[in-house]
Amino acid sequence: MLLDKMREECGVFGVYAKKKIDTFSLMQYGLIALQHRGQEACGLSFLTDRKIYTFKKEGLVIDAFATIENPALYQGNAAIGHTRYSTAGGQSKRNIQPLYTTNSTGDVFISIAHNGNLVNSKSLRENLTLEGFEFVSNNSDTEVMLRIIQKYFNDGMEIAVKRIFESVKGAYSCVLLTQDNLIAFRDPQGIRPLSLGKMADETFVVSSETCGLDAIGAEFVREIEPGEMIVIDNNGVHSFNIQKNKPKALCSFEYIYFSRPDSMLEGDSIYKFRELSGKKLWEQSKIDADVVIGVPDSGVPAAIGYSNASGIPFRPILLKNKYLGRSFITPSQEMRERTVMLKLNPIVSEIKGKRVIIMDDSIVRGTTSKRLVNIFKHAGAKEIHFISASPPIIAPCFLGLDTPEKEHLIAAKLSKDEIKKYLDVNSLTYLTTDNLQYLLKETGYCYGCFTESYPVERKENIQQSITVTT
Repeated sequence: MLLDKMREECGVFGVYAKKKIDTFSLMQYGLIALQHRGQEACGLSFLTDRKIYTFKKEGLVIDAFATIENPALYQGNAAIGHTRYSTAGGQSKRNIQPLYTTNSTGDVFISIAHNGNLVNSKSLRENLTLEGFEFVSNNSDTEVMLRIIQKYFNDGMEIAVKRIFESVKGAYSCVLLTQDNLIAFRDPQGIRPLSLGKMADETFVVSSETCGLDAIGAEFVREIEPGEMIVIDNNGVHSFNIQKNKPKALCSFEYIYFSRPDSMLEGDSIYKFRELSGKKLWEQSKIDADVVIGVPDSGVPAAIGYSNASGIPFRPILLKNKYLGRSFITPSQEMRERTVMLKLNPIVSEIKGKRVIIMDDSIVRGTTSKRLVNIFKHAGAKEIHFISASPPIIAPCFLGLDTPEKEHLIAAKLSKDEIKKYLDVNSLTYLTTDNLQYLLKETGYCYGCFTESYPVERKENIQQSITVTT
């Protein structure tokens, strides 16, 4: 991920079996597969002998799990986990998920992990606080859902989750662990993805992406539907349709950037979608050049698609430093910009004197794009044509992505010609919104970043209450 890219908030993962399994290894492999969805922190809760234990730590999954001295202590019959990049709640250690609550005997009886972002968590939190519920996190919207479940827990999980659907507004794909089962549910519009898989011996798996299922050898069963709750226990998987009356609005940026290219979404290959995006961009632009270069990693499939459609050779001549983590931090803006040279470096002999197409997944602030252009200019490129495999991003997201404010989005401030001049390129092409919609084949997607039209209103109703009738 480059310096001005949008970032996903997190990924969730869970497993449930009738008997004890290697929850330590399964959770480690599953969360590593979802590491691209969050690199700030990670955690897991596991169930053994009807007791829930939790481990959480800042940093990457592989580093966090390496600090566990005795993996045998982390074995049970069920577990949930989370990889985090903060949006709502900020970067407090108290916000690292899963979040949990205890009963009167001090035992944990609910643990929850959440992918998404709520738009009315502030008012709900205020109401719950007035009702006597104590919050331990730093404004975490996930804890709001935890306290709602805690409030209605004795009424049964179907009622408790129904109360979330009735009161919460926003995006949420969640996994929940109790002393008896694993529960997963997805908001009524399905803004964030969530899949169900199965392993041998009636072991079931829930993952934000199918690549998490692949990582542990689980077979994909189906996607958890918008507005659906599933309960996994010793009797198998039980489905409850909690709320089905809202139009579907899966985030289109999952296809463009966030999901791993080896994942499947809505039955489609993410890699194939990105490759077809490149073909469409060739049909749009018909730019003649000597070489097509994809910005690693997410720009590469579109570059290959463009190459296949145009006959212009694709060359992997922009090299990515595999040993520089996404969390690499430098103290000044000047040095942060210079890290692009550390992360990406061209093979000069393959660029000098050539007409080059640079294919990237998107342009957000524009600062990294400009730095990339300068790298190719210094390498002696004869012409530079910049192509974005997404439409212009003109609006921030508030449904689970870390998006700059509108004033920092270059396409919200400048026209296409002005951006072309700023980047100092021979041409600039964006995938059109019409072509994005064509590639997705149907309605039922959120295009808010490109149209400023969202499936959920961004309004806080301070008077809103979660007290509702059955």
